[in-house]
Amino acid sequence: NTRLLFNISHMTVIRTAQQAKTVRFLHVAFDTTGDSFLAGDHHGNIYVFDISRNRFRLVQKTGQACTALAFSLRRTTEFLVALADYTIKCFDKDTKQLVSWMRGHEGAVSSISVHSSGRYAISTSSDTAQLWDLDSFQRKRKLNIRQSVGIQRVFFLPLSNTILSCFSDDSIFAWESDTLFCKYQLPVPDCGPKISYKAFAVTRDGKSLAAGGRSNLLHLWCLESKQLVRVIQMPTQVRTVRQLEFLPDSFDGGASQTLGVLSQDGVMRFINIHTCKLLFHMGSHDDAITTVAVSPNGRHVVAIMDNGSINVYSVQSLTQELNKPPPSRVAVVSGGEADQELSNLKVKVRSEVVQRPAKSSGRRTQVKTLRPPAGSTAEDKENELPAGLNKKRLVALLKAFGEYPAKYRMFVWRSLLCLPENHAAYSSLTDKGLHSAYLTLHDKYPIKSHKLQRGLQRVLSALAHWAAIFGEVEYLPLIAFPFVKLFQNNPMLCFEVVATVIVNWCQHWFEYFPNPPLNILSMAENVLAHHDKELLQHLVDCGITSQLYVWPLLETLFSEVLTRDEWLRLFDSIFSNHPSFLLMACVAYITCCREPLLLCSQKQDFEYFFHHRNNLDVGAMIKEAYRLMGNTPADLHPRTMLSDFTPLTKGQYPVFNHYPEFIVEYQSREREKIRLQEMEYLRERQEVSALRADFVRRQAEEEAYYAQQELLQKAEEQRRNILAQEEEKLTQQRAKLGAMKRELKVKELQLLDATRRRFLSHQQDLRATQIQGLDQEISRKMDLRERETAAAVQDLEVRQMELEAQRRRFEQVTNTLYLWSFNFLSPHMQALEESLADACQLGLESDWQREVAERLQQVDTEQERKRERLAELHRQTLAEEERLADTMIDVAGKKVRETSVFVNTSIYTLYWLVCVQLTEFMSFSVAIKIFSLDRGRTQLDSSERELLKDIRELRQKLAARAREGSSASSQSVQTLSSVSQ
Repeated sequence: NTRLLFNISHMTVIRTAQQAKTVRFLHVAFDTTGDSFLAGDHHGNIYVFDISRNRFRLVQKTGQACTALAFSLRRTTEFLVALADYTIKCFDKDTKQLVSWMRGHEGAVSSISVHSSGRYAISTSSDTAQLWDLDSFQRKRKLNIRQSVGIQRVFFLPLSNTILSCFSDDSIFAWESDTLFCKYQLPVPDCGPKISYKAFAVTRDGKSLAAGGRSNLLHLWCLESKQLVRVIQMPTQVRTVRQLEFLPDSFDGGASQTLGVLSQDGVMRFINIHTCKLLFHMGSHDDAITTVAVSPNGRHVVAIMDNGSINVYSVQSLTQELNKPPPSRVAVVSGGEADQELSNLKVKVRSEVVQRPAKSSGRRTQVKTLRPPAGSTAEDKENELPAGLNKKRLVALLKAFGEYPAKYRMFVWRSLLCLPENHAAYSSLTDKGLHSAYLTLHDKYPIKSHKLQRGLQRVLSALAHWAAIFGEVEYLPLIAFPFVKLFQNNPMLCFEVVATVIVNWCQHWFEYFPNPPLNILSMAENVLAHHDKELLQHLVDCGITSQLYVWPLLETLFSEVLTRDEWLRLFDSIFSNHPSFLLMACVAYITCCREPLLLCSQKQDFEYFFHHRNNLDVGAMIKEAYRLMGNTPADLHPRTMLSDFTPLTKGQYPVFNHYPEFIVEYQSREREKIRLQEMEYLRERQEVSALRADFVRRQAEEEAYYAQQELLQKAEEQRRNILAQEEEKLTQQRAKLGAMKRELKVKELQLLDATRRRFLSHQQDLRATQIQGLDQEISRKMDLRERETAAAVQDLEVRQMELEAQRRRFEQVTNTLYLWSFNFLSPHMQALEESLADACQLGLESDWQREVAERLQQVDTEQERKRERLAELHRQTLAEEERLADTMIDVAGKKVRETSVFVNTSIYTLYWLVCVQLTEFMSFSVAIKIFSLDRGRTQLDSSERELLKDIRELRQKLAARAREGSSASSQSVQTLSSVSQ
């Protein structure tokens, strides 16, 4: 949620979160047109505000706080954000996309400077500065420095390629951006106070540089001549310059004349750098400004306020006051004299009527100091205080309420004491370091808080460097400690308050140094004698002097006997009155405590009473002090012997010499002598300690050496024993290992034997399976042969039946022929019978021979096939023998011969058995066949056998006869043929 509040001259932007909690804005940056600006809050949200359209929108959520912004890139929609994790990111405000991510810094990036072309950017942290190319988002250069010299700021000069680097030692260098060649260095001013540059601003034409820091002085440099042309002294309210910004003008040609100066009080004052006049201001003490950004066109100024909101100011509305007529009176800023060597350059900024910035004419403007009107009286001048306060009114307010408001007490005190706030002078004192008298302050005055201890040590050292006596005064820490506790966050103010108190309220304290101020104590005792003689007489009777009842109150400034609130109320009155009021307060404290004092009689009781808190009404004591101030006679009043209040001078602190210098110098010399003697003693003691330490070290080393040798000897013996034990263990392990190897060898042999047996068993089973298969094949063949024999027998039976039928027909024919031949051919009967019988025998024999030949041919073919199969089996057996031999050679190793002989023997035996079985099988099969044939023949009918026998015999006879007489046979055949015809 973002709220906009409009005022006459500005607009306020407030960012709120849940529960209406304000989220602080951290940084702002304008674009190149000056009509829009970016703003980043503490939650990491980035907003873009369009002033011309009076609208805003959220463009990015980074999730972490930003440390720097840049919105003047060449691509107008892109912007750079430096985040708390030391990285730099580039986003696009329209697409809300991440364009690039740049890493490389090891600390928080404090500023981002973009070149006028928008192509390059310089990011600066406390230890390094880096040059980036925004086209490729790559780092081109990196500037590293020593840790002792920090970087304040590195930035581009407008409309040039020059980089300006500013360091914490006030040195400023100019570099060429392309080659990083050092072009020049601005001379560091040798004279005058050191400013410690913190803020820088350059005009648009790049010719003038303004620098400021821990002072109310501004240095104006001409970059063309490299010379310091002017030192501008701001009003006394300005103690530190936080930021400088030139206000551009459309008609000044880039040579801006208006400079905005943001100081520690949160007010930004715009002055003319030529006339050194205050034109207008923004912010106030209650509405302080943290940082500002000026638009490039000079129309608007955006300020981040101390409460986290954003104020957008219109420069035109602010400068309307320039046209008003001047008032009748002019308030002149008071201050000390300028440094002599810079007197021709230094001018003061006058807080008079605002005027329109005049155009630069090229010559220096003479500034005149206007005197106040003659009508003012000396009393008015005495009562007038800085910041517009009036001392008479403050005293009246104090008497009415008894104290100043706690909220404004420090402000009132600073006004009453007229503190000059000489930053440069105080810096010159602190630059000298700690004073030798307070190097061991913590030993004598131990403080629990290290911060207060360092603050007290720093203030006392500055006082000792200011005046030599303050390095010898033993009670100075008691005087300074209450103020150190009050102003612990501002050591310069603390120093000036203590110095003012010493100069005014500690007058004549150091005239009797190193003794207490007897003259001051006598004044207090005279006042006490005038107002309470009884009490003084009691103190005298008890042997108590003013050194015991007045001096403890003075040297501690009542800090031991009063509480914090009581002490503040008392010093409200002390700072508001004449320095003699402090003595009157001491007397008032004593008179208000007269009753317990009258009861004391021992010195220890009085010492305890004046060094511890007592039951006392501070209001009554202050009233008594005022009564004593008014009722004490003039001849006894301390006012006549103490001078009036004198503030510290502006610029330089006054010389303090109200003390016996010879005593201080003598004590200083004695102290220095004692210190040197002590240093010599410490050095000698250190040398003796070093010698003793060296002796002890050598003795310890010698003892350690012998102890080490003894330990080494024992360790060596122990290691020898361990080595012997290890060797014994190793021997036992080797024996166990040999036994294990033998056992493994036996197991390996057993495994090989088992493998061999399993292999042989497998081979036997395989051969048995093969033999079984052969037996089954033989059985199958036998069955087949039996079936074939049965078929052959059936064929023979059929043939027998056919022969029987032929025989019967033959018998019939024979009978017929016999009868016919007997009847008709009786002479040729015998020859015909023989021819007929021979023919029949030849026919039958030819048929039988043909059938038997076919059967024998089939048997031969089957035997040939069996022989080929046996040969193939023999070849396979030989191949198996070779493979088995190779396997046994690989497995058995040394026993390959025995295993091979055994396997070969087994295989040959098996082969022999197989061959025998095959031979028997073949013989058996032939026998089976022969038996089958014989059995088939036996089963023939006896008549068939007989017929065959007769036919065989007849064939033999016919053959014999055929050989004997073929001719007769032929004739018989022819005759038979003819007969048959």
